[in-house]
Amino acid sequence: MELLRTLLAFAVVLGVLVFIHEMGHYLAARWRGIHSDAFAIGFGKPVLKWTDRRGTEWRLGWIPLGGYVKLHGQETPADASAEERARWRPGETFHEKSVLSRAIVVAAGPVANFLLAMVLFAGLFATLGQPVGGTSVGAVVADSPAARVGLRAGDEIVALDGQRVTRFDQVQRHVQPRAGQPVEIRVARDGVELTVRATPDARVLPNGQTNGVLGIQGGAVRFERLGLPQAVVAGVVQTGDITWQTLVGVGEMLLGQRSAKELGGPIRIAEISGEAASLGIAPLVNLMALLSVSLGLLNLFPIPLLDGGHLVFYAAEAIRGRPLPPKAQEYGFRAGFAILVTLFLFASWNDIAHGTFGRWVAGLIG
Repeated sequence: MELLRTLLAFAVVLGVLVFIHEMGHYLAARWRGIHSDAFAIGFGKPVLKWTDRRGTEWRLGWIPLGGYVKLHGQETPADASAEERARWRPGETFHEKSVLSRAIVVAAGPVANFLLAMVLFAGLFATLGQPVGGTSVGAVVADSPAARVGLRAGDEIVALDGQRVTRFDQVQRHVQPRAGQPVEIRVARDGVELTVRATPDARVLPNGQTNGVLGIQGGAVRFERLGLPQAVVAGVVQTGDITWQTLVGVGEMLLGQRSAKELGGPIRIAEISGEAASLGIAPLVNLMALLSVSLGLLNLFPIPLLDGGHLVFYAAEAIRGRPLPPKAQEYGFRAGFAILVTLFLFASWNDIAHGTFGRWVAGLIG
């Protein structure tokens, strides 16, 4: 039962995110007058497929690890065979559209993921409520960094190193990669704000990763249900906040200020999907929103083969007045493929080497 729940949750979460991403490409292509030859969710031999009245073949593959939209005439005439060119519909091919139209179609996938996250967060805030008072200190551990600088239960953490925080998980994410590094903490106490500097202690986790800890526990969190307009605004703000935090985290990894061990692969996604599903629909929806932001942002990174890489090529084409030379694009795509394979293998190795895979298997058979 555990295995079935995990696999189903993983398929649902990833399937929805990929479907929305590809639907963004598909709808933008229709808007710009580009025909789509195929719309596929999953890879491998299709378990279900049909062709609609526009001639688009819809496919559902049995391996739920991605998807794609095959745009009509996506290849340039030089790259297509005579047989393929003979099947092209004049005026409906991707390659003959303007740079702006092609960029809109490519950018629409990530944009759809950001919009999905906004909708999911807004739905949660309108139905279950938005967390309120999420940065209050519930308890302070004796002789901890927080206790040594005078933090008390009931203090409300307002900002860390000048960055405002509104949820306790933001506090944790800021502190964890900063073991041994002073952190400026601004708190509100009895209507007055004061600032202290604490240096998180280092705690070694079972997987070998070192986290910074202040020695505080979060206080009780209450949920305040919002009206629909307020929920929509809060959903947009939440999506922007998570996007910024993700970018900051990536930057810290690149600068060596944060451990790359935090990167997780498909095994980790499957694990947390199963855990979220076991807690109920709300945690699963929240996870889906978080992953939707990550998927949208990842696809905007300027790596060839990703949407962001294509947008870089189109920007160069707009500036030059003509596409980049075929050789330059070929080498770019090869480099992008190497980067993506390396990232995938590294993230998967993290899952295996740092215990995620073992814990996941043990939980399935235990």
